[in-house]
Amino acid sequence: MMAGKRYRILVGKPGLDGHDRGAKVIARALRDAGFEVIYTGLHQTPEMIVSAALQEDVDAIGLSILSGAHMTLFQRVLDLLRSKQAADILIFGGGIIPEEDIVALKTLGVAELFTPGTRMEEVVTWLQGALAARENCQKSD
Repeated sequence: MMAGKRYRILVGKPGLDGHDRGAKVIARALRDAGFEVIYTGLHQTPEMIVSAALQEDVDAIGLSILSGAHMTLFQRVLDLLRSKQAADILIFGGGIIPEEDIVALKTLGVAELFTPGTRMEEVVTWLQGALAARENCQKSD
């Protein structure tokens, strides 16, 4: 973490998928690493997730999607953020996502995707680095 900066992360579980263990594990790992974490719970719409992210003034949104609807749900969240002039919020996620879809999602603007078996330390380290790099870029603008 940057000195004095505690990043705020929203962990969202969009769609009808009712399996939230992974989202809860990520939320706890991020909290334990010093992030301020907001978990929105199950069955959230992209609109609900973006609304909560804006209200909570988060630095990043992590989406957990196991339903196979990742292409649609990530795209909708990205579109909503752009429409609200909040495209600077970092988007990352995880779930059962085929490699070809990971490439497509990164092209759309998802910063990183993690698949089952990823170590929590890897997610934490990546997120710390990505947010610090974003912070440095914003300072130089």
